[in-house]
Amino acid sequence: MSPQPHLLFVDDENLLHNLFERLFTRNGFKVTCCASAVQAIELLKVEKFDLVVTDFMMPDMDGFSLLSHIREFYPTTRVIMVTAHANVQHAVRMMQHGAIDYIPKPFTAADLVERVKASLDKPIEPVELGSGPKSGPTSAKSKTESGKKTVQYIGDSASITRMKSVLPRVSQNQAPVFIQGESGTGKEILAKLIHQTSDRSSGPYLTINCANLPRELVESHLFGHKRGSFTGAVEDMTGAFEHADGGTLLLDEITEVELSVQAKLLRVLQEKEFQKVGSSDIKKVDVRVIATSNRNLGEAIAEGTFREDLYHRLAVFPLTVPPLRDRSGDVTLLAKHFVDKYCALYGLAEKTLSAELLLHFEGYAWPGNVRELENMVQRGVLLSAERSEIRKLDVYDDFFTDADPMRSGGRHMEDAKLTTIDDMERFMILQALGESGNNQQEAAAKLGISARTIRNKLHKYREDGFVD
Repeated sequence: MSPQPHLLFVDDENLLHNLFERLFTRNGFKVTCCASAVQAIELLKVEKFDLVVTDFMMPDMDGFSLLSHIREFYPTTRVIMVTAHANVQHAVRMMQHGAIDYIPKPFTAADLVERVKASLDKPIEPVELGSGPKSGPTSAKSKTESGKKTVQYIGDSASITRMKSVLPRVSQNQAPVFIQGESGTGKEILAKLIHQTSDRSSGPYLTINCANLPRELVESHLFGHKRGSFTGAVEDMTGAFEHADGGTLLLDEITEVELSVQAKLLRVLQEKEFQKVGSSDIKKVDVRVIATSNRNLGEAIAEGTFREDLYHRLAVFPLTVPPLRDRSGDVTLLAKHFVDKYCALYGLAEKTLSAELLLHFEGYAWPGNVRELENMVQRGVLLSAERSEIRKLDVYDDFFTDADPMRSGGRHMEDAKLTTIDDMERFMILQALGESGNNQQEAAAKLGISARTIRNKLHKYREDGFVD
């Protein structure tokens, strides 16, 4: 291991970047973090890294495609794969294609440091590119983009049935779509369904999470940039609109984009043309835009943080996804769907939900919407082990509501008994809010994340009983 190994962490949760930097700098490592595989590829062109730690599920390009790219072009760089959907078959596949280690979530900070140190001492095994990484990105991309694995929108409640009835007319159109709804309602699933049932289904489908991109890089990621156009622009970069030409571009949480960039989005929607950062050349593009937001658009427009003309341009087809509490008849249907999904994912035999658990599910308000239900079912599938029935205690065990060590207050992260990365993340958010007098904008700026992320995290902490 070199005197100061250089690590690259790739995760679309920007808040984790602060945690990784503090944790590994304290352990003698040089650390660089980025929010997507696309950013990682750009960084690999200009810097040498001893080890890349990458999340598997990310927008635009997944961790497997990044692993394939690294093993083909940077064969001496080690890669650790991190995933929340771990199973033996998946682990074997990643290791066969060149990952030096495979870490399932959740993991402790101490375990992550230990695994990183151990990985740097392991020899890198050669990988046959013809059957491994070289073919990886292409096969993964074609499977997704060809539409063979079509997404489903589960539900037969009145509101979902009405929404499904208009989807064919919305899909077979070129006009922009604006999808509004609370976090966790399935806006992204709906967007992908629109793409896959449109005449653009054979074209590219790209997702850009506007809230997770650093503010200074949003314009570059959308439109691209020319080499030398700003500090750090060491090579030309192709933006999302150019990549999505002939297909669909999902702008997730578009209300987090700054006004200056909103003006450029309006131009590309109206004129179907744009300019790269630092370039005077005009590029024509044929892209259908689908935008989503979990914010109240009327308030955002009234506050002056979102352009009214851009909203009207986007909202040719305005769709609202109802929260799960307003479609209670779909809860059982969704729960059974997620049981089948996770049994298949983990290679388990078929399971059913007990009557007691279903009764509880149907009477619950689901503040976290479909995402919360999916998480609960996933937990039940895993903790029911070899049993064929998932019981209420498999999901709602007292173990998962232990007192939070941060409630004692006033302690530094190093002194608090924070065992997992999630604990550390929660500590940093609550600490920043305390230091800023509960000013979410100020706390977000301090942590280098968006205020929307703060809002969503607090919502989750309230669900889990960590804050009042």
